[in-house]
Amino acid sequence: MRVLVVEDDDRIRDDVTRALAAAGYVVETASDGEDAWFRGDTEDYGAIVLDLGLPGMDGLAILKRWRDNGRSTPVLVLTARGSWAERVEGIDAGADDYLPKPFRIEELLARLRAIVRRSAGQASSLHAVGDLVLDERQMRAAVGGVPVSLTALEYRLLAYLVLNRGRVVPQTELLEHVYGDEDARDANALEVLIGRVRRKVGAERIETRRGFGYLVPEASA
Repeated sequence: MRVLVVEDDDRIRDDVTRALAAAGYVVETASDGEDAWFRGDTEDYGAIVLDLGLPGMDGLAILKRWRDNGRSTPVLVLTARGSWAERVEGIDAGADDYLPKPFRIEELLARLRAIVRRSAGQASSLHAVGDLVLDERQMRAAVGGVPVSLTALEYRLLAYLVLNRGRVVPQTELLEHVYGDEDARDANALEVLIGRVRRKVGAERIETRRGFGYLVPEASA
């Protein structure tokens, strides 16, 4: 999943970026308000981690613009502002959750998983499709109770398709959410990757819809 981290503090931004990358996310960053607003308004992200105290444009103003423009991306707000009134203001502006600084990375990851699940109408970090079970928290998958060994890219692909099960995911969307900027976003490479995952979890679990994309059905054999 592709996540935007908006934070002007270099240390915090780097720490959060490393933690999200280690947790299997494709991470992009912004350090000022104007860049953050443009990216969030024109790019497709699975979630956004947004600091409020930004140069150029305040985080709340950015969030209000996104929501006014119909952008429904889940947003986790980070802030050093601690009063309950400011937290209410953030929620009213359209934040999905609020995490005051200082914070533990583990809590940030848990809250991020939670807002992504809520946006998809899901309640648990365990996702079962037939006897295929994906554990978001542990970043693991199993088929019939037997663990499946996946590389980081393979897990990222499977997780995105499972989280979007029942929906045909276009190839362009998969390329954005599976591959980071440092990787070549190549359609042929994606097909090879899908082939590897199919061999590990069962070819029937990932359907190809020619001209449209890929689908993990709601109920797989």
